[in-house]
Amino acid sequence: MLDIVRNIPVQTMPLRSWNLSTVSDLFGEFDRLWNEITASLGSAPRAGGYAFDLYETDDSLVVEMAVPGLRKEDLEVRLEGNQLTVRGTYPEAPSNERRYWVRGLPRGNFIQSITLPASVEVDKIQATIADGLLRLSLPKVEQARVKRIAISAA
Repeated sequence: MLDIVRNIPVQTMPLRSWNLSTVSDLFGEFDRLWNEITASLGSAPRAGGYAFDLYETDDSLVVEMAVPGLRKEDLEVRLEGNQLTVRGTYPEAPSNERRYWVRGLPRGNFIQSITLPASVEVDKIQATIADGLLRLSLPKVEQARVKRIAISAA
């Protein structure tokens, strides 16, 4: 049987001037070039894993992670020291029934590790999932909480 393969023309990259006065400029240029190449192939790399926010309030740290399409049964959250790890599994698509042009949806297992900037009270951690957003509220230990200091006039 004859297979037909789609021919995708090669895109030329515009000529750029390179200012490589430091080593960090060199690495920045490699990153920029890699992002341009992968974007032209139809999929951008996931730099650093899955999208999440980590912020703090006076009393706690909060992690919000995008986990579209997953339920609580699909996720596992662990805390070891200050290392928070989220593991999950996206369902696999039946690949023998489909011929993909672009695959951008996450599939299979994933792991995202986050180093927390402060110690937290493990027994008081709360985790919720709603509308594709995993939210972890991690209360800080007393020593890590922000304390307001009153100023007296002299």
